[in-house]
Amino acid sequence: MRYTEMNKEQLAAEKERLEQQFNEYKAKGLKLDMSRGKPSPDQLDLSMEIMDHYGNEYVSENGIDCRNYGILDGIPEAKAIFSEMLEVSSEQIIIGGNSSLQLMYDFVIRALQLGVLGSEKPWCKYDKVKFLCPVPGYDRHFAICESLGIEMINIDYKSDGPDMDEVERLVSSDESIKGIWCVPMYSNPTGISYSDEVVRRFAMLKPAAKDFRILWDNAYCVHHLSDEHDKIINIIEECEKAGNPDMVVEFASTSKISFPGSGVAVIAASKANIDFIKSQLTFQTIGYDKLNQLHHVQYFRDINGIMEHMKRHAAIVKPKFDAVLSALDREIAPLGIGEWNSPRGGYFISFDSLDGCAKRIVGLAKDAGVVMTGAGATYPYCRDPRDSNIRIAPTYPTVDELNLAMEIFCICVKLASVEKLLGEK
Repeated sequence: MRYTEMNKEQLAAEKERLEQQFNEYKAKGLKLDMSRGKPSPDQLDLSMEIMDHYGNEYVSENGIDCRNYGILDGIPEAKAIFSEMLEVSSEQIIIGGNSSLQLMYDFVIRALQLGVLGSEKPWCKYDKVKFLCPVPGYDRHFAICESLGIEMINIDYKSDGPDMDEVERLVSSDESIKGIWCVPMYSNPTGISYSDEVVRRFAMLKPAAKDFRILWDNAYCVHHLSDEHDKIINIIEECEKAGNPDMVVEFASTSKISFPGSGVAVIAASKANIDFIKSQLTFQTIGYDKLNQLHHVQYFRDINGIMEHMKRHAAIVKPKFDAVLSALDREIAPLGIGEWNSPRGGYFISFDSLDGCAKRIVGLAKDAGVVMTGAGATYPYCRDPRDSNIRIAPTYPTVDELNLAMEIFCICVKLASVEKLLGEK
């Protein structure tokens, strides 16, 4: 029976039963962590052969000694492999360090202090700087804005991407809106991939601010769970077609392909944007870690090598997604107390509880030994207006740990839901 169909007495009896189950788990003193989207040790082991290349090989294909200074935008073979992955030319790419998040942060800092290509003045010279933030979204994007005093405006997701009617309305009417965060493929945490129409509408935006930028964080572009996977069209190509070639800056990395702490990150954009960014970077660095770039290329060789490698990741990750979805389908779906996505890739499952229950669920789970991403983290300023969204990160625990964690999570969802419904009787 669905909880919403139960009378007060039935709900009270269910609450008593759930509290007993919860206390039994709590007494076990478990320590299970589903708080971040980290690759598991088994996934990291897949890339250990990269270390085999840390020998005497240090010269790139154009004869550059990768141990020394130089090559600000990356060695040619590294640019070639990312140009395949992102479907852009090599001259539209800068190879960075190990972190795309750092590249994003640096881009925003430079825009605030120095401006972007074609801007009349740096963003910091305006009275206000605002960003649009599709929600639920990536907490670290929001943290960048909050740390730099950039005002954030929520944009709700639809089934095929952000609410473009609202994006178009706001961008075209407010010059203080300087950017929007996008995770276009298997979005964090919704798992949604943007439709062709959404991508094209982004490309055809008519911003009031001439220095408006789409920050396209394509973190999961090759992170499929099976051969039947989502596809998105090329935003850089679509912006060029629409007459807005400089409006988008794309980011990606091998953080969850090879090693999160020692991967390779990349910026892709129009050649004019890339040349402008390079002119700023020259004061920041003489060049990123070329040895790491070289060793990654020597291991993966080309896009086919990356795709084969990602199939091995999928073989580890998909059973974990299946475990989460199976538990939710079995324990929560019949009760009508939650909704969730079933993504075909990425790193997260987005769960929506009954309104007003997310903080209580996460708190109960923590008391029972299951650490999850904080409720509200998927919204700017950690303020979920419905207190309903919870990001589930299945990748790091083992399947056995995950099955146990989901047993506890489902009990917490049920208990918080019963408490809420009883309070409304």
